[in-house]
Amino acid sequence: MTCELHLRLVVSSDSSLPVPTGLRYDTADPYAVHATFHTGAEETVEWVFARDLLAEGLHRPTGTGDVRVWPSRSHGQGVVCIALGSPKGEALLEAPARALESFLRRTDAAVPSGTEHRHINVDSLANFLNTVKRSID
Repeated sequence: MTCELHLRLVVSSDSSLPVPTGLRYDTADPYAVHATFHTGAEETVEWVFARDLLAEGLHRPTGTGDVRVWPSRSHGQGVVCIALGSPKGEALLEAPARALESFLRRTDAAVPSGTEHRHINVDSLANFLNTVKRSID
């Protein structure tokens, strides 16, 4: 399932830029939400988030290190702040809380929280691990 959101990149306390963002959830990868941030005409940045991190961030601050998520308000609207850090830089994004919550509710309808382990394809995982092992050897 997918969802298109319009996040805001916070540039300063009174300035932000729009960042069209696509979220994708696949029941074959039940713990993750894949995000594609459209940063330019043809440029994108890909991130993968733990689904439970985003869900918890709707209600309270969570995360450490490279990804932190917390609820807030911006211009009278509920938002979820997502702070990202990497060796290439840092970004603070604001996602509309209602739209993110709606997307996460749909993922939970497909794979209820706490049942993710039942949806992992063990054969695919074993093939992937064998491929990684061969590339290391």
